[in-house]
Amino acid sequence: MTPSTINLFKKPPPITWEKLPDDFILPDEPVDNNLQPLLAAALRESLELAGLILESMLIASNFGLCATVKTQTVVKAPDWVYIPSVKPIPSGTIRRSYTPHLEGEIPTIVLEFISETEGGEYSINPHYPYGKWYFYEQILQVPVYGIFQPKTGELDVYCLVAGKYEQQLPDENNRYWIKELNLFIGIWQGTKAEFTTNWLRWWDKSGNLLFWGSELVEQERQRAEQEKQRAEQEKQRAERLAAKLRSLGVEVDDSL
Repeated sequence: MTPSTINLFKKPPPITWEKLPDDFILPDEPVDNNLQPLLAAALRESLELAGLILESMLIASNFGLCATVKTQTVVKAPDWVYIPSVKPIPSGTIRRSYTPHLEGEIPTIVLEFISETEGGEYSINPHYPYGKWYFYEQILQVPVYGIFQPKTGELDVYCLVAGKYEQQLPDENNRYWIKELNLFIGIWQGTKAEFTTNWLRWWDKSGNLLFWGSELVEQERQRAEQEKQRAEQEKQRAERLAAKLRSLGVEVDDSL
């Protein structure tokens, strides 16, 4: 049973979209482990290398999303968030939080990475300070919500349907189509940054994996090596042909 199957939600409380007060103290808790930042960075890296990140977008990890509910400021920081379009801020200004509607569009997708100390990713608490599930579903109304467990390699994806999250089923490749990004998301097991574990990866609509930088470097190294081998084979064939022609009394110009 998922939280969406429990009909606890009545009419959402009054919500307004106000700038975070300058003196508001944001949570400054460390991440649960050193894998989580790498998971988030890897998701962004492949999008960037594929040319899929625009200047107008906001992609961040452990970044505060804000709303004012019943006059109380509520901030939740997903492990990874993708916002397709935000209003620009003055040059040199550091964005310390984000209020949807006021500063741009609502997030398209939020992802949470569950660690040994699960921190309420499935919480449906409908009262202040509100659970993450309730906040994303009822307050922000984020279209896509994913919960990933790196240790087990399990990924649950939920889409907002008629105001409630519905769990999605993966395709035959165990991937989920995210229509808002025109990409698949799924699990890939392997090594990156000296971690051999389960990673979240993107695939395009044709099923092609979006590469990380290290993979593109390796791909180019292999291409160069293959080209070198091909050139060496061509040289050897030319030398054998020249030797054959000489044995038949044909003069060969070695400079050609």
